[in-house]
Amino acid sequence: MTDVQRGALAQAARRIAADMQAGNAAAVRAVTIAPVASQFDGIAATIQTVHPEIEHALVTVNALYLLNATDLRSTEDTQFFCALPGSQMTVTFSIPQLPPGNYGFVLVHATGVDQPQQLSMVLENDPAGSSSWKLAGFFVRPLLAAGHDGLWYWRAARDYAKKKQNWNAWFYYQTATPLLAPVDFLSSPNLDKLRREAQAVHPEELPGQDPMELKAGGQSFSITNITTDGSLGGLDLVITYKAAGATDPVAARAQVVMVMKAMLEQHPELRQAFHGLWVYAAVDGQHPFALELPMDQIS
Repeated sequence: MTDVQRGALAQAARRIAADMQAGNAAAVRAVTIAPVASQFDGIAATIQTVHPEIEHALVTVNALYLLNATDLRSTEDTQFFCALPGSQMTVTFSIPQLPPGNYGFVLVHATGVDQPQQLSMVLENDPAGSSSWKLAGFFVRPLLAAGHDGLWYWRAARDYAKKKQNWNAWFYYQTATPLLAPVDFLSSPNLDKLRREAQAVHPEELPGQDPMELKAGGQSFSITNITTDGSLGGLDLVITYKAAGATDPVAARAQVVMVMKAMLEQHPELRQAFHGLWVYAAVDGQHPFALELPMDQIS
């Protein structure tokens, strides 16, 4: 990458980030390539969501990569292998169905605010051969979860793994990954190592293609999803299960609390790692009943 290309990519990314800070989706759309601008609703919604969090942030360009795909004959799955300056490590981009063109990947950090974010932009040289770089893809991920960064969760996951607390380790690895990987189509030796460590502690009973059955109060509940969330200040474990039919709020709450207690009885180590539990009782065709309780209120 030449200094001129680097400067042009950085300048374009800063300008787009400034418009996002202002919540000006129309200005961003004006510097977006035509195929993406014609289907801009998703990016516009993301801008409006992230705007309040980054409005007063300090924006810095964290990384720049030039992805030259001008030799492609047609749209196809494409990989780029980029050496890191001063290192033998290689960052790999695996982008599906990429049209021919000259692209750049720019990672922007928005920091100095309560909810710092990483903004990933795929830019395309448009028109080809000009000095103009336009937005061709946009992705947002947080830099922190419940006040901690990805390296903190990675270290904590390793500590839980050493204690054979695989549930805690697995979900801490899962929390670390999006904080350290700005997009799914980027990989590196460190990210590959993180994912290998996570797979080594993956609990077999977790829901996937099939739900996890949890016994509680003489009943069996189908757990369809378990993830983490730090939006309330502490890291919560979020559990979704299939509830049978409508019920009144008092009965729904009692059932959700029963599910919480059963989960903690089977996996008491969760009390050490999480602030509390979020449980969603999902009923087809209805809004789920949701309840969050801190660990000290589940007994």
